Amino acid sequence: MAIKRALVSVSNKEGIVPFVQALVENGVEVISTGGTSKVLKENGVKVIGISEVTGFPEIMDGRVKTLHPNIHGALLAVRDNPEHSKALEEHNITPIDLVVVNLYPFQATIAKPDVAFEDAIENIDIGGPTMLRSAAKNHGDVAVVVDPLDYDRVLADIKETGDVSKELKQKLAAKVFRHTAAYDAVISEYLTKQAGEEDPESLTVTFEKRQDLRYGENPHQKATFYKKPLGSESSIAAANQLHGKELSYNNINDADAALSIVKEFTKPAVVALKHMNPCGVGVGETVEEAFDKAYAADPVSIFGGIIATNREVDAATALKMKEIFLEIIIAPSFSEEALEILTSKKNLRLLTLSFAEDKKPEKKMTSIHGGLLVQDEDTFGLDDATIIIPTKREPTEEEWKDLELAWKVVKHVKSNAIVLAKDNMTIGVGAGQMNRVGSAKIAIEQAGEKANGSAMGSDAFFPMPDTVEEAAKAGITAIIQPGGSIRDEDSIKKCDEFGIAMVFTGVRHFKH
Repeated sequence: MAIKRALVSVSNKEGIVPFVQALVENGVEVISTGGTSKVLKENGVKVIGISEVTGFPEIMDGRVKTLHPNIHGALLAVRDNPEHSKALEEHNITPIDLVVVNLYPFQATIAKPDVAFEDAIENIDIGGPTMLRSAAKNHGDVAVVVDPLDYDRVLADIKETGDVSKELKQKLAAKVFRHTAAYDAVISEYLTKQAGEEDPESLTVTFEKRQDLRYGENPHQKATFYKKPLGSESSIAAANQLHGKELSYNNINDADAALSIVKEFTKPAVVALKHMNPCGVGVGETVEEAFDKAYAADPVSIFGGIIATNREVDAATALKMKEIFLEIIIAPSFSEEALEILTSKKNLRLLTLSFAEDKKPEKKMTSIHGGLLVQDEDTFGLDDATIIIPTKREPTEEEWKDLELAWKVVKHVKSNAIVLAKDNMTIGVGAGQMNRVGSAKIAIEQAGEKANGSAMGSDAFFPMPDTVEEAAKAGITAIIQPGGSIRDEDSIKKCDEFGIAMVFTGVRHFKH
């Protein structure tokens, strides 16, 4: 069955003129609407106006133009169905064999700062999705194109056979339903937020493919990287890769974790991370000083790790980074000298992204077999806490600085989590143990003699005084933890016994 008649109505005019010219040259009659018709006619392409087909003018500022039996009968008629053919003949409807439609730019509209609600609503396409769905439903007889990237392969088929192959029609139809589902998902998310609905009865999400990955966590697992439409610009999904080999699944996961930690700091900070947990965090007056501290925190584990910093990487820091095997360096920017130094390492990935504060935290989604868990991001900070000091001794000014750093970092360490901090750097991290005292012992062992005079942060309360006892043995002088255990008093007494200052925040930071 040859392609004899096409309907073309696009918001994205890219490539449409040469495509339609080629259709006409191959004997296809073209119907068009509004702005598309104008552009085609201005370029000397002969088209039939939509009103000539419907016998009805475009009305209501173009809101109503294609919602007509002469259009949808032409799209939905099954060609080898005698009843359908009879209806076409009785109502003088000419079949449409090809639909080329893309939709009003709703996503681009709501991406504009301070977009008016009325403007957003006007950019919800009605006729376009209806035509696409009609054509895609009847893809056995109708070819449907929603993506300009498909123009060439559709033309290739038409030039060769006069029709579009069955296999391509099916692929194009599937793409249409993916496209309209994604389009509706963005609209539903926008309107749900506008209406103040926080936990809707159903959740439809959409993501745009950014790249295929070589594999997942392990070589036998297939993986793909998708980006959330209108997602945070201060995210790995929005990062610009300046240099290095392609990111892997584990790279992306680790980079996201490192970025989440470094965003906690306003002063120059550097985070070194391995396997989703920080191995070193340093804060200084300069990025070089912060890097020195992060490196000194754990010079062994940083090997093969990821670095994230909230300041431009300068030449002095780049020279030090170059001496270590690193997978990725993430920063707001790199100086020209730093880029020259670091790009000499062929495989080192260099990423830049905006460190502007996210206006609205995104929901965190975790897939489980057969379902999805959705929760708010953990944006709770020390400034939000209701601080209680239950011990006889209060922290000194220096201890408060260490406690704050430990609290910011422990929030991002896999539970059960303990972090030791001293002199603007982490000195010990205990992650992911089945009991809290186990995590404490790991952090203390890592810190060694540096644990003496340090501060300890815990992601959750102490169910027993054993963690305090381990802290006292190591010379730790201050502890920050949520409190709230029925046995808090045991830990308080132990702190008082050893002269340790303890702070309760009232909020835990589990991370699984």
